Amino acid sequence: MPRSVRVKDLYEALHERLQLTWIAGQAGADKPLIDDGTDAGTGIIVGPLNYIHPNRVQVIGLAEEAYLDDLHGQSREKALRELFADEPALIVLVNDISGPAELADMADAASIALMSSPLPDSQVLDNLQYYASLFLSETTTLHGVFLEVLGMGVLLTGDPAVGKSELALDLITRGNRLVADDAPEFTRIAPDIISGTCPPLLREFLEVRGLGILNIRAMFGDSAIKRTKYLRLIVHLKRMTSEQISSMDRLSGAHTDRDVLGVSVPQVTVPVAPGRNLSVLVESAVRNHLLRLKGYDAAEVLIERQQQAIMDQG
Repeated sequence: MPRSVRVKDLYEALHERLQLTWIAGQAGADKPLIDDGTDAGTGIIVGPLNYIHPNRVQVIGLAEEAYLDDLHGQSREKALRELFADEPALIVLVNDISGPAELADMADAASIALMSSPLPDSQVLDNLQYYASLFLSETTTLHGVFLEVLGMGVLLTGDPAVGKSELALDLITRGNRLVADDAPEFTRIAPDIISGTCPPLLREFLEVRGLGILNIRAMFGDSAIKRTKYLRLIVHLKRMTSEQISSMDRLSGAHTDRDVLGVSVPQVTVPVAPGRNLSVLVESAVRNHLLRLKGYDAAEVLIERQQQAIMDQG
């Protein structure tokens, strides 16, 4: 399905962070800021007032206001007409400036959104550009339950009905947090960083067979929900017989890597069988992964001890 970011989408996402006030031009709420046809290599989407290469979001700060204030008569009128003739999707006044007195009426007449922020232009520009870069970044949807477990972003994967949602619910009752159930969306925001979030429609919900749809925020409070998290570990749940479990590597376990948007993400396979406490196993897998990131490998330490014991006996 084609994606598009409208002016009102940006306002809903950033109005608290940037303390945005919608001054005029509400009729332009549905104008697209970015869509799938936007070329990330053509330049920035947002920037200071620019007549030569107009931005989709034109930011007017102290320097731009001073420039406009220095203009008089026809020169001032022409500059403002050119601003709206370029048909930006949004104009933002920053640094708590009021801007030209006629700006609001012109925004209403052109159906172009006009907003203001008390924050400095550098902070507003950084946030708007970061928001645009997230949309333009490569994105994928993976089937599973995405959680924050012991502070780490963990994706639970496995065949349907293997018990992912039940395990997620158990982990939430142990103080961990839900990011997304069923269809978490992942975006590569840096060469080696994958960020995961939940589609707005599914946010806060967890489907558990037999119980139906649960609202985790309503049941456990705000602290049980996390809006976004970096993906650091994949735990793959796999049904196994006792014989299959016995044949697994008892020293190193089942560790591998999975490619997600060109980033190698560690994956550990956890056998699913009667009597196994999966929530404890998942938390232990996270703690063990944290140790491995610090350079500690329990299997290597055990092998070194065995070798040392053999040498001491010799």
